[in-house]
Amino acid sequence: MPEAAPDTEADPGLIPPTPSTPTRRRTALLTGGALVAAAAVTAGVLMAADSGPSTHTSASADGLRHTTVEVASSACGRGWTQPKPGRQVFDLKNTSGAAAEVYLTDAKTGAVYGEVEGLAPGTVRPMPVTLGDGAYAFKCLPDDADAVTGPTVRITDAAAVKSGPAALPVSQQDLIPPTLAYQKWIQARTMELAQKTDLLRNAVDRGDLAAARAAWLPAHQVYERMGAAYGTFGDADAEINGTTAGLAGGVRDKDFAGFHRVEYGLWHGESARSLRGPADRLAQAVHALRDSWPGQRMDPADVGLRAHEILENTVQFELTGRTDYGSGTNLATSRANLDGTRILLGYLRPLLKTRTTGLPGIDTWMHRTRRTLDAFDHAGRWTPLADLTLAQREKVNADLSELVERLADVAALTDVRRTA
Repeated sequence: MPEAAPDTEADPGLIPPTPSTPTRRRTALLTGGALVAAAAVTAGVLMAADSGPSTHTSASADGLRHTTVEVASSACGRGWTQPKPGRQVFDLKNTSGAAAEVYLTDAKTGAVYGEVEGLAPGTVRPMPVTLGDGAYAFKCLPDDADAVTGPTVRITDAAAVKSGPAALPVSQQDLIPPTLAYQKWIQARTMELAQKTDLLRNAVDRGDLAAARAAWLPAHQVYERMGAAYGTFGDADAEINGTTAGLAGGVRDKDFAGFHRVEYGLWHGESARSLRGPADRLAQAVHALRDSWPGQRMDPADVGLRAHEILENTVQFELTGRTDYGSGTNLATSRANLDGTRILLGYLRPLLKTRTTGLPGIDTWMHRTRRTLDAFDHAGRWTPLADLTLAQREKVNADLSELVERLADVAALTDVRRTA
C-alpha cells in the first residue's frame, strides 16, 4: 500500500460505498455460533464435572442432541461415536490435569467450527454447533503442552443440512503484512495531522479565533481516523486527545490537554492569549508523535480487535456526548471513526474474504451508517447531538450499534489462535 492517504471512496481493496499473545481472552462470537468464546458461553459458564469420564449421547431440556466429549492429551475427542448431522451440543469435559483450549475443526482444512477457551481441569462446558456432511476432528490444546488432534469423525448422507460457518485460524504471520501497510498509512496521517494542527496553532497565535474554530475540526478528524493505532501512541494519546475523565480539576486541571482542551477554550469564550499555551502544547505533542512514529511497531494481534473497538468506543463516548467540550461535533467525530474503520478493514480484507460470508453485510451497514451520518453535515457545519430529533437519534444509535455487532465477527476471526 502507498504511504499517501488512501481515498476512502475509491481505494482498491477498501470496502466500497453502498496483548500480543494468542492466549488473551476472546470476547466476540462469530455469527451463527461458529466460534464460541469462553467469556460468552451462555449455557452454564462453569459446571462441576461428574466423577470419571462419560461418553454418552443424549437429549436435553434445550431440545438439542448432547454428546459428552473428553478433553485430554491421551483421549482428545473420545466419546463422539455416533455422529449425526444438525444443530447439537458437545459437552466438553476436561479429564486432564491442565487447562486447555478446544477446537472442533474440519479434518481436511483445519477450519474451526467451534471453540472453547480456558477449559479448567474437572469442568464441563458446552460447545453448540451445526454440522452437515463432512469430516471433523477435535483438537485439544493443553496449556504448556503440544496440541493433540483426536480421531476423524465423518458425517454422511446429510445433504439437506448445511454446516454452520467455519473459519481458518489466523496466525501472527498472516497479520504482519496488513499491519505493516496500515502503519505506513498512519505515518502519512501523522504528517497530515502536524500540518493541520499547525494551522490551528497559527490561527490562535495571531488572535484569529474564528479561523482557529474553523481549523479545529479538520485537524481533529485526522486524528480520529487513526483510531486503530491509539494503543501504540502511549502517553501521546492523552497529550493529543485527552479528556477530563479522572482529572480532579476538570477543565481547569493542569493535565487537561490536547484537542479537547483547545476546543473548550474556543467555544467557551477564552481569549487567544489564554489559548496559546494549550495550542502550542498540542502542536508539540503532534510533532513528537510524527517524529517518533517511524520507530514504533504495532502489535499485529491487536489490529482485528481494533477494527471492532473503534466504533464500539464511538457508541460509548461520541453518541453519548461525553467528549463534547463545546464544538457540538460528535457526529463529525463519529464519521471520522467510521472512515478509520473502513480503511483498516480495507487492509484486512484479503484475510477476511476467505474466512467469512459476513463481509457483504458489513459493507451494507458501513454504507448505510455513512449515509445516516452524512445527512448531518451541512457544508462542514455538523448538527449537534442535542439538536437531533428523537427519530434521528434512534436511527444513528441503531445503525452504529448494528455495525458494531457485525464487526465483532472481525475481532473473532482475526484473533490469533494456537495451532500446535
